[in-house]
Amino acid sequence: MTAVRPDIAPQWAPEATDFPTGFVWGAATAAYQIEGAAAEGGRTPSIWDTFSHTAGKVRNGDTGDIAADHYHRYRDDVQLMKQLGLKAYRFSVSWSRVQPTGRGPAVERGLDFYRKLVDELLEAGITPVATLYHWDLPQELEDAGGWPQRVTADRFADYAAIMAGALGDRVGMWTTFNEPWCSAFLGYGSGVHAPGRTEASSALRAAHHLNLAHGRAMEVLRGQLPAGTQTSVTLNLHQVRPLTDSAADADAARRIDAVGNRVFTGPMLRGEYPEDLIADTSHLVDWSKLVHDGDLAAISRPVDVLGINYYTPTLVSTPAEGAGDSRNDGHGASDYSPWPGSEHVAFHLAEGKQRTAMNWAIDPNGLYNLLMDVTRDHPGLPLMVTENGAAFDDYVSPEGRVEDPERIAYLHGHLAAVQRAVADGADVRGYFLWSLMDNFEWGYGYSKRFGAVYVDYASQRRIPKASAHWYSDVIRRHALPPADHS
Repeated sequence: MTAVRPDIAPQWAPEATDFPTGFVWGAATAAYQIEGAAAEGGRTPSIWDTFSHTAGKVRNGDTGDIAADHYHRYRDDVQLMKQLGLKAYRFSVSWSRVQPTGRGPAVERGLDFYRKLVDELLEAGITPVATLYHWDLPQELEDAGGWPQRVTADRFADYAAIMAGALGDRVGMWTTFNEPWCSAFLGYGSGVHAPGRTEASSALRAAHHLNLAHGRAMEVLRGQLPAGTQTSVTLNLHQVRPLTDSAADADAARRIDAVGNRVFTGPMLRGEYPEDLIADTSHLVDWSKLVHDGDLAAISRPVDVLGINYYTPTLVSTPAEGAGDSRNDGHGASDYSPWPGSEHVAFHLAEGKQRTAMNWAIDPNGLYNLLMDVTRDHPGLPLMVTENGAAFDDYVSPEGRVEDPERIAYLHGHLAAVQRAVADGADVRGYFLWSLMDNFEWGYGYSKRFGAVYVDYASQRRIPKASAHWYSDVIRRHALPPADHS
């Protein structure tokens, strides 16, 4: 299977299947979460190596040193993907594996790993989808100031050129960043992600430089990749809802939408930062000095596809007696806010909703609403759901099986939401399950399992869960089974 061409939108199949022809079925992972081999092949520490090895930062002191050992087991993992019928695999590249200092020439041993992975995928008939950055900045670049420093965008463009040169002939879809909101605001604002800094102004500066790095990498990719190659960026857009219909709660939602969504969609898709975002944060950063002439033109280079990650909606209000607090926002406990300029906004857990092991409300309507909102605000923009899934307390039965009916119900509901959005006019071209396999879940270590495939970390044995077989059947059908069979 080849990547979906950006100029050919999927159409409804003649046999009226539930999803458009050309709809891409995949699963996703991230390098630090699964690869392991943290010090092999010339790889040097990333910010997540440093962060996870810092006492008290990750639950149980877990690290990604071994993770799911994908670096050594990738051939078996690709065969497992093939058995499950995956049509595409979204993986990320470890920057410090291919360019250990974040500058200068590449390490060929590092590039060779990804060359072999891509070749294995192609041999198995699986489309490789490469993400350049999933949160693992080389530590040397962080030591030089990290994303709050403008020069880091230059380094990222150089890295993009290396990867385009190494894999551009075999990878048909490239993503610059996965969830830059997390890199900026969890990494430099609340400090619950690497590098663990708690500086509101640095978080905003990081957001702009991530935007700029995206734009500069887009220029590089457009210049080096073959015609027809797709380019994209993946955003974890917050489906923000006010707690009540009061004007105060509506303003709270506006604020979170600005610093959670429009801080990226504004410059990337409209070529401008929202005026209300600038007003809300002008006491923290001087935007007139931060944004240089030409930045917005660079950032707003068109993408072929916008990736959207969705797990749960975001319910907010203005502070009131008995209201939630800004730490209860689904992004981990911290005494510092990932919402600069809106630290006073209260977050709430939706009542009457089932929840995942992350304590996230299960609400497929949020995905439908998000897809329709983006379609309304950016008509004609092709979309892909690049992450969607749930963590539950999975275990292996005495018979050696992993039954996860809650995950099957979650996936069924959210795929039905995608199907409904497509029927209502959203140009959604694919769905990537998060995640292919259990892995290092960032600050939660190995305590949360998102995978369709169970990983016994002691033996590294892989056991496809019931949800993996269910998803395999959906791919085979190109349609959802009846809900009562899920």
